[in-house]
Amino acid sequence: MNLTGKRVLITGANGALGRAVTAQARAAGADTIGVDLEFDEHIEKLPGTWLRVDLTDTAAVLAAFRHAGEFDALFNVAGGFAMGTSAYSTATAEWDLMFRLNVDTMRNAVRATVPMMIERGHGSIVNVGAQSAREGLPDMSAYCAAKSTVMRLTESLARELRAHGINVNAVLPSILDTPRNRADMPEADFSRWVQPIDLASVICFLGSDAARAVHGALIPVVGLS
Repeated sequence: MNLTGKRVLITGANGALGRAVTAQARAAGADTIGVDLEFDEHIEKLPGTWLRVDLTDTAAVLAAFRHAGEFDALFNVAGGFAMGTSAYSTATAEWDLMFRLNVDTMRNAVRATVPMMIERGHGSIVNVGAQSAREGLPDMSAYCAAKSTVMRLTESLARELRAHGINVNAVLPSILDTPRNRADMPEADFSRWVQPIDLASVICFLGSDAARAVHGALIPVVGLS
């Protein structure tokens, strides 16, 4: 994929996937704007622009994105996962957390981005759903519901915005090979998991001009799992 000449804003840029996406976007020629609540000290010394923002705070996101200036693509990588309890006993706090991390962050970023992209007449938005959210799974109801909402919002936005020259799509990864997932599932076969750089490549493709005719796609990225 080629992102030369594009400015790309990446939410959740301090996480394992966010770092991979940022690195891949820069390798493809993009100027990157990384957004997260906090950054490891060495991250902010890397090339690009880095903005510390609480993505669940609508006003803060609007202000930060205005400060960032114009950009061509938004990669909504920010999110979170937690195993839960049964669907009938899920606590309100557990439900709210999954929606705050996965849905509110995405909606705030889109709210701050879309008017600018409409004014310019072009843009790309890539969201991160989940392969596991294609159906409800036991003890994951809050997470599955939140990621399913991201997927439905992707489809709605794609239909609303394609006439404005903006394409909106989502990737649906299975288990990512990250340090946290390895720690949580030490007996798993890590070779079957999705490498963050491979998922990053798909995200960057969807943000490139080569994917300008792709609208509302929910693309599984599942490795060998």
